[in-house]
Amino acid sequence: MNELLFTDDLIKILLVLVLGTAALIITQRSLLSLFSIYSVQSVLLAMIALLLFSEEGFTSLLLIAALTIVSKVIIIPVFLKRLLAAMPIKRDLEFNYLTPIGSIILSAVLFFIVYQAFVGFSEALDVSRLFILGAVIGVSLTLMGMMVIMSRRKVITKIIGYLSMENGVLLFSLFIAEMPFIIEVLIVVDLLMIIILSAILAFGIDSSVEAFHKRLNQLGLDFEE
Repeated sequence: MNELLFTDDLIKILLVLVLGTAALIITQRSLLSLFSIYSVQSVLLAMIALLLFSEEGFTSLLLIAALTIVSKVIIIPVFLKRLLAAMPIKRDLEFNYLTPIGSIILSAVLFFIVYQAFVGFSEALDVSRLFILGAVIGVSLTLMGMMVIMSRRKVITKIIGYLSMENGVLLFSLFIAEMPFIIEVLIVVDLLMIIILSAILAFGIDSSVEAFHKRLNQLGLDFEE
């Protein structure tokens, strides 16, 4: 019993840290720091999945934790850092519609609204308060990712917003929806394709055809000239 309570307390701490990483993503201007924060956020999600696995014993939770580590902690951040090394910009200083402080205030309001909505349905859903908290932070993380997409101008920053949104969906599924592992695999494959296509668009939007090919070759994406 005490061990279960300790595990629940650890999960609550990790959930708060996930929310903290989302706030940092909203306000951070350094692209390299954005990638690192996304990696940390993904590590926290993997740890939550492992703790839930220790409580419930579902193999799918263990597989999701492993997939998250491989794809979101290793492959995607490494690709983004390689992309950043070949790009002329290192920081995203411009914001649309919302300032960083305005985004944080709006995030707090959204979190409160989502929390109140889930508390109202908690009895009907017949789940514990820990699972309600996980679902609330999952939905809030998705909304904060949408805010990053809306409030940032650089394509590469919008990619982080989209990735953060997907992390929110994953977190929600861990506590409420019980997303099948194969669906998570398909989502990760889609993420990789979207990142590659977005990177190509980000590189080609302000260059000639020759410069575009040269930049892609710097990423290891060889094209015939």
